[in-house]
Amino acid sequence: MKKLVVLRGNSGSGKTTAAQALQRKFGPHTMRISQDMVRREILMVKDGPGNPAVDLLAAMLEYGWEHSEITILEGILNAQVYDPVFQKACQLYGHQVFAYYYDIPFEETLLRHGTKPNHADFGEAEMRRWWKEKDFVPALHETVFTQELTLEQAVEKVYHEVNGS
Repeated sequence: MKKLVVLRGNSGSGKTTAAQALQRKFGPHTMRISQDMVRREILMVKDGPGNPAVDLLAAMLEYGWEHSEITILEGILNAQVYDPVFQKACQLYGHQVFAYYYDIPFEETLLRHGTKPNHADFGEAEMRRWWKEKDFVPALHETVFTQELTLEQAVEKVYHEVNGS
């Protein structure tokens, strides 16, 4: 059965690191879709309403459903802007959507950002501008991850829930 893992949250919360670890742990036939990669590197567009990344991410979800056992979608993924992506996710994967939202305080995301290789690409001002408090997507029935959860704990939790163990 095809399964989708969605990792969402503010910049610097740990989504990409967890998604990369999960892809390695799930192994072959696991597709990882990064909102940042699609929006910033493939399309080179700003985030916000009407950006073409929404349509491309939805198309990539369909590709993942057709060709992968597990698809991982990760990014800030603003609840309102990316609603068409979430609707497509629910349409394709039904009850096999495993969604997680990183609800991490701003100060902690700023500290985490400082440890990333791309920390010089943007800073506190941009992170504050992008910040959305508790930007949940009710249709996804997201499990909330807090700052107390380590990377290893998050990866194990997702892995076991997706595998039903």
